[in-house]
Amino acid sequence: MKNKILLLSIFFISFIFSISFAQGSAGTKSEIEPRYLVDMNTAGILQKGMFSIMTEQLPEGVFILKMDVGIFNQFNFGISYGAANFVGKGEMKFYKYPGVNVRFRLFDEEPSFPAILLGFDSQGKGEYLDSIRRFEVKSPGFYLVASKNFNFMGLLSLHGGLNYSLETSDQDKNLNIMVGVEKTIGQQISVVAEYDFGLNDDENKVGRGRGYLNAGIRWSIGKGLTLGFDFRNLANNRITDTFGGDRAFRLEFAAMIF
Repeated sequence: MKNKILLLSIFFISFIFSISFAQGSAGTKSEIEPRYLVDMNTAGILQKGMFSIMTEQLPEGVFILKMDVGIFNQFNFGISYGAANFVGKGEMKFYKYPGVNVRFRLFDEEPSFPAILLGFDSQGKGEYLDSIRRFEVKSPGFYLVASKNFNFMGLLSLHGGLNYSLETSDQDKNLNIMVGVEKTIGQQISVVAEYDFGLNDDENKVGRGRGYLNAGIRWSIGKGLTLGFDFRNLANNRITDTFGGDRAFRLEFAAMIF
């Protein structure tokens, strides 16, 4: 337990020291490429030498910290760690292992061709369910995603991808499909929406087979600070759901470190 608290403390210290050097990631004036919509990975990457920290606060006291760095121009590496019941009462339920996120952009975006990225992401969301060895929202696992930007009253970004999660102990091993969209509103705000078909989560163990519909808003309120507010699970997909969709909050910072 002490080692896990120390790990989270290191994340927090890094988070504080990055504030002075960060760049926003929402709106037409964003200086870094968004790498996520809500849960969906996009083909965006950090440029070489850039470091990013993101925090996510989800229902049931779930708190996740992510750190990513641009190792090369087309290659990013990141780690994440979190816990359920981190905020609230009672014992904190730390995730068993840190998550890993590796991103390699195969092709940059061209006027008539999308950016294409191959990646691996082992970070799921929600509580970790020991009985079936998976997160409430499965980690993406291996994924291939394409992203294309259009000039339409600002910027309009379309995203689509395939993923194969390694969380298959629930006997649901299907390849999955994800689609999403991002639209800027002025220089500092973006809205995002995504639909995860949930083809690997439709065996009535966690998901009902409706897929996961999520939406959110991003706001670069100053140099270095991007706030996000998400509306998750709008299709009321989880079997245990009694109150409909969830709400979540996130913060992101980025900085050039080399």
